[in-house]
Amino acid sequence: MASPMFLVSGPELVIAQSTSGIIGSFPTLNARPQAELRAWLTKITEMLAKHDAEHPETPSAPYAANLIVHRTNDRLEEDLATVVEFQVPVVITSLGARPDVNEAVHSYGGIVLHDVIDNRFARKAIEKGADGLIAVAAGAGGHAGAQSPFALTQEIRAWFDGPLLLSGAIAHGRSVLAARAAGADLAYVGSAFIATHEADADARYKQMVVDSTASDIVGSDLFTGVYGNYLRGSIESTGLDPDNLADVERKSVSWAGGTGKAKAWRDVWGSGHGIGSVDSVRPAAEVVDRLAQEYSDARANLLRDQLNR
Repeated sequence: MASPMFLVSGPELVIAQSTSGIIGSFPTLNARPQAELRAWLTKITEMLAKHDAEHPETPSAPYAANLIVHRTNDRLEEDLATVVEFQVPVVITSLGARPDVNEAVHSYGGIVLHDVIDNRFARKAIEKGADGLIAVAAGAGGHAGAQSPFALTQEIRAWFDGPLLLSGAIAHGRSVLAARAAGADLAYVGSAFIATHEADADARYKQMVVDSTASDIVGSDLFTGVYGNYLRGSIESTGLDPDNLADVERKSVSWAGGTGKAKAWRDVWGSGHGIGSVDSVRPAAEVVDRLAQEYSDARANLLRDQLNR
């Protein structure tokens, strides 16, 4: 499953992902103004239906919309109503668990996946009616958890046998296989799709993902008040020193406006630790094909090693 990326995931990327066989997704807040969300969902549903009619042997995967359910999201009710109207197959909820949102999605048979950074939040999400969980572990792009993916999936799997996705530094097929071995049903992949033709990202952002590795990722809570992972080069381009962010006043940078010039995610670009696997800007379909081939090769090598014992 492709993760929804703020200011990066739009209809073109979602369509390319879903028609390539993985679940494409986008944050509803990317559609601006709010009325644009209806146009986005119309385009996505029509293009996926067109693909399915023309390629019945390889139908598209479902798509997902991400809702920020925190009380600070003043367009949640309108976005939710539009999601229900279009009967979006999968809804990802973030920053809080809301039973009323879950019930609205369930009213038409939709699936709710809630992203969590620890086991405590995972339990709360299921108690409030989520169908599945997205474990956001250390190494994920943008807002990220701090726990090892192995520890996080293990703790959740100790009591939850429903749909579980794993996020965190997954940009290679071997990592997808590792996520499955760790107990996840699906890998949740984001940063690898920044460097694609269809992504709504600045060309400099895409190239920086190609040129960077895990050592170029800086973790900080400065930009939004929540810990996240960002590209060192984008921080440097704002005039800030990535190695001395602790001394910077938070009011000088803000994704919501603030008083400063640097804004996450517009100027300070999120990215996960797995980008060392990204070597060029290419169509999203080629990224999916690469991941699939790497996964197949890794699985075959593992089976061969087992047979040779």
